[in-house]
Order: sequence, then C-alpha cells, then structure tokens
Amino acid sequence: MRGVPRDIEPRLLRAFAAVADELHFTRAAARLYLAQQALSRDIRRLERELGTDLFVRTTRQVTLTADGERLLPYALRVLGAQDELLAASAGEAAALLVDLNTEGMVGGRVLARARELAPGRELMARFASGLTGASADIAAGRLDASFGYFEGLDPALRAGLSRQLVRYEPLAVLLPSGHRLAAREALTLGDLAGEVVYAGHGNPLTREWTDLARQLFAGHAIEIAPPAPMAVGRTEFQRVMTRNRSLVLAVVDFPEMPDTVLRPLVAPVPLAPLSLVWRKGRKDPGIEAMRAAAKELTDEEHWLERIPDSWIPPLSPH
Repeated sequence: MRGVPRDIEPRLLRAFAAVADELHFTRAAARLYLAQQALSRDIRRLERELGTDLFVRTTRQVTLTADGERLLPYALRVLGAQDELLAASAGEAAALLVDLNTEGMVGGRVLARARELAPGRELMARFASGLTGASADIAAGRLDASFGYFEGLDPALRAGLSRQLVRYEPLAVLLPSGHRLAAREALTLGDLAGEVVYAGHGNPLTREWTDLARQLFAGHAIEIAPPAPMAVGRTEFQRVMTRNRSLVLAVVDFPEMPDTVLRPLVAPVPLAPLSLVWRKGRKDPGIEAMRAAAKELTDEEHWLERIPDSWIPPLSPH
C-alpha cells in the first residue's frame, strides 16, 4: 500500500471488514443495511484512498488481496476502539454480550462464575449462533465474546480475534430413541459407518463445526447430512430431528431432549477444543472476568487434561 492517508472514515473500514468477513458483497450489504451499490462505492473509495486493491472480484467469488489481508487486523482494531469510545461516551459501559450458542453448556458455567468475579459489570447471555456467526458479530462490534472451535474459523477472521483454550470437549452423537444404535452405551466411528450425521452443513453460522466433523469422519464412511433449513429453538430442533430421524454430532454435555438419547464416542474419544473468543486488543473488566473464570474452572475441572486414547484436531499457534 502507498502512504496511508491521515484520515480514513470508520464507515469505509466497517464496509471493508464486513466484505472481508462475508467474502460476498450482497451479504455484507445486507448485514450493514446498505444497498449493494453504496457498499461497492465505499470499497472503491477506500481502495482509491489507500492506492491498492483490497479484493479480487470475479463472477464466482470474492477474495482478499495480500494488502487486504494486511489491512484487516488493523481495521478491526480501529473499529473496536471506536465502539469502545462510543460506549464510554454514553456515560457507562454497555452490557457485555456473550453468545453461548446453547443453554446448559460449558460457556454458561464460565459466564456464571464471571458474574461472581465482576458483580459490578453487566454480563448478558444470548443463544443465537455458532462461532463462525458469533465471530463475525465480534469483529463488527455487535457482540463481545463467544465460545467454540477457533481453528475452524477462516484465517482472515482469526487474525482479528484472541482466544483462550478452555476445554477439550468429548464428542457424542444425539440419536432418536428408537434408532438401531440407541441401545448401546457408547459408539465408535465404525458403528456410524453408512450413517448420515447432521453437523450444521450449509448453515453459514456454524461452518467451524462442519469443518470439525469433516476431519473426524474422514475415512470412516460417515456422510455429513446435506444442507437443510436451520431449526431455531430447542422445540423446533427436536421436532425436525424426530421427523427426519436425524443423527446429530454433539458434545457430551448437550442438554437432554425428549425422545432422544445421547451416546459418547469412544475408541478413540474425539475431543473438540473449546475456546473463549473475543476481539483482539479489547480491554474490558468483563472480558478479564470471563478469562479469569474460564481459567479457574479449567483448573478445577481439569478440562485441558487429555483423555487416553483420544483424537483431537490440529491446534493453531494463535
């Protein structure tokens, strides 16, 4: 990039960050509540001001250029600082918003402990997304923290985030109670040969979970279920699962559901590395309380001790 101008409008950086995350102009425009033409104008203006192309655009895909990759972490830090300034100017810090994905899981325990450690900081939970979707919201300043499989995120998105490894979560399969495998106390990957297992394929919010499933199932003749409309809420999820007699890749702490059984996977025990994730450079007492709570529970529960005869996907050095 040539000399960077002294004043770049945050609006242009926010447009760049949204396109860099979505790699799709139409979706990025919808996320920012802009017309696609207006978003394209903002990106072209930013590219002119920086004297470089930030994206490679073809009729089939959008990708970041090398300069775009270099700019992204700096843009996210600038936007994060702006969001914090706006919150501070309101007279008090806004509530810290944490996406826990599903009730009754590890993230909820961490949040409860963090509330004890920081009683003066409002920590609010939501249950809305996989880590891919949550991380996009973190990068855009709409969310403060989440939990999930960090390594499954796009590298460009990971570059603007920090993570703290919390637990190696043993994986399990959720089955309809009348399924042929439901009577077994535990399942191997060999038991699942020939089965179709749902792992969020086609859901843009849970791409990291589908990536983990692909690694786990490779070479075992297990098919990942094709894309399907996303069921929102536990009642609808359970209804669709029962109707389709779906098997679902889950974790051993997945909440109980009527007419289903949860069976752990063994020999080897597959472990999903669960991380607490937040925006890189973000300083907030609530984030520090979340990190301290995660560390306490990790140590107390021995969450990072590897189970003998276990499988774990490669971890990034980030």
